[in-house]
Amino acid sequence: MKRQILTIIAALALSATAMAQQLAQEAWNTTYHQIESRIKAPTFRDKTYRAPVKISATAKQNQQAINKTIAKCSKAGGGKVVIPAGRYMTGPVTLLSGVNLCVEKDAELIFAFDRSLYPLVYTRWEGLDLWNYQPCIYAIDCKNIALSGQGTINGNGNNDGNWWYMKGMKEHGYHDGVDEWQGTAKEGTRAELLMMSDNGTPASERKFGLGKGLRPQLVNFVRCENVLIEDVRLLNSPFWVMHPLLCKNLTVRGVYVYNEGPNGDGCDPESCEDVLIENCTFHTGDDCIALKSGRNADGRKANIPCRNIIVRKCKMEDGHGGVVVGSEISGGADNVFAEDCDMDSPHLDRVLRIKTNTCRGGIIQNIYMRNIRVGQCKEAVMRINLVYEPNEIAERGHIPTVRNVFMENVTCKKSKYGILVNGLEESDNVYNINVSNCRFEGLTGEPVMRTGRSHDININGLTVSAKL
Repeated sequence: MKRQILTIIAALALSATAMAQQLAQEAWNTTYHQIESRIKAPTFRDKTYRAPVKISATAKQNQQAINKTIAKCSKAGGGKVVIPAGRYMTGPVTLLSGVNLCVEKDAELIFAFDRSLYPLVYTRWEGLDLWNYQPCIYAIDCKNIALSGQGTINGNGNNDGNWWYMKGMKEHGYHDGVDEWQGTAKEGTRAELLMMSDNGTPASERKFGLGKGLRPQLVNFVRCENVLIEDVRLLNSPFWVMHPLLCKNLTVRGVYVYNEGPNGDGCDPESCEDVLIENCTFHTGDDCIALKSGRNADGRKANIPCRNIIVRKCKMEDGHGGVVVGSEISGGADNVFAEDCDMDSPHLDRVLRIKTNTCRGGIIQNIYMRNIRVGQCKEAVMRINLVYEPNEIAERGHIPTVRNVFMENVTCKKSKYGILVNGLEESDNVYNINVSNCRFEGLTGEPVMRTGRSHDININGLTVSAKL
């Protein structure tokens, strides 16, 4: 089998068109720079407000102090709200327009596991509209906001009874008789929410929160413009770490993420436009960076793609994938550029991951990756999977498309597969996948493995070696 695969690689290398490489180069030379030129970090009024937080105060008292200071700053025209050095318990914080929340070096905000402090707010949970626990740091319909500083934002998720047990896994503290459990796609709260999407239940009637087990995000900015997240350390999120939703002009720069909890994605821009993620480090219990655009009926109804995304100079350690598209991607994705990143961990599963299924629909297109250095990953350098979550209980028949994917100058010293494509049996909707001038070493499986249907898999200048 391996000899046959290598022969196919040689044949495809001879037939790969120069046009594909030319189109990719034009995208890097034009579209990339157009996106880059539009992304501008917000600026703020030169006025500083110090939040009167106290180490000895209760979480509720510090929550009120921070939120009152943010409101005062925003009402006066904006500026910087500073959290000084020290460790402070707090409840969730709400950012407002014109405010830069700066957590200074040696300052740490720790979000208390006191569910009475988390009111219901509008957000999405795994791509589905609902009202749920307020995320730890939240903003909606704001302009010119930032979360900055060299301090720490600690979501306080752990295996000892704070948030993570709600996933339903014993290693994260789940046991019989817990007070909240999210359920699965077939039963419980998660199944209820999936059914609401298929049935068209209005978002205003989807009230969750206490007792439902749907954990909140650490940072969630909704329908915001001109957003900056810079230099902070983000730890132990209850759920996804950074979740910009329906935002425009977003910069995430110099952020350190460490979160080994369940569904612990590092940064998940959802239906966002003009996004720059650079110089960040990710160590996660799920995907490092995952682009999303809504799930199933909710995502198709909104029909807002995640588009014009730049990821560069980032470091990925543990995670299910380094740069990921999906799986909540019903609105599609377009114009995604990733370059000059370093990835290396025996617990990093994939480098470029695209995942979706026939509950989603949507078009994923124009994905560009180049100059990525990988020590090792567990499964595949590139995986495209159209049969993700095959047992999901939701309306099917919504055929997704993945096309125009370009990977160039990616080196990996150890993995199982080089390229793994899982297409559909009923539709040939994976095509124009291009891999050029890459080197995949230490393979324990096939260089190229395909199931289902796909076409125009163009490989040019690929060097592979098997692990002996």
